[in-house]
Amino acid sequence: MFTSTTQIRVRYGETDQMGYLYYGNYALFYEVGRAEAIRELGFTYRELEEMGIMMPVVDLHVQYYRPALYDNLITVKTILKELPEASKIQFHSELYNEEGVFLNKGVTTLVFYDPKEKKKVDMPEELRSRLAPFFDK
Repeated sequence: MFTSTTQIRVRYGETDQMGYLYYGNYALFYEVGRAEAIRELGFTYRELEEMGIMMPVVDLHVQYYRPALYDNLITVKTILKELPEASKIQFHSELYNEEGVFLNKGVTTLVFYDPKEKKKVDMPEELRSRLAPFFDK
């Protein structure tokens, strides 16, 4: 299992009238977590794109338990529970407030996609080799 954590402070413009993080913005927090997780593996989305790989989101599931509030420092925990096979990858996200209280979880599924060929492709071997040690039994 691969786990990465990053922190994001809830900004005023991301909240609704009640001071809660607007429900649609949770997906943006997940995206920050994914980008930082990939960075920890030694890649950026830009580098993957330069390799001819795009990673569009094809599915998103979100569950809300407690609100994130304006000015909270949120910990985004991003987890890969299994080594991706073939063309899809699932990122599990968990959000916690400063007190460590669990707020929200989501699962985002992306595919590896070759925009020139306009088709799904397998995970790049360079990325697989960086992830594999986290899944050795």
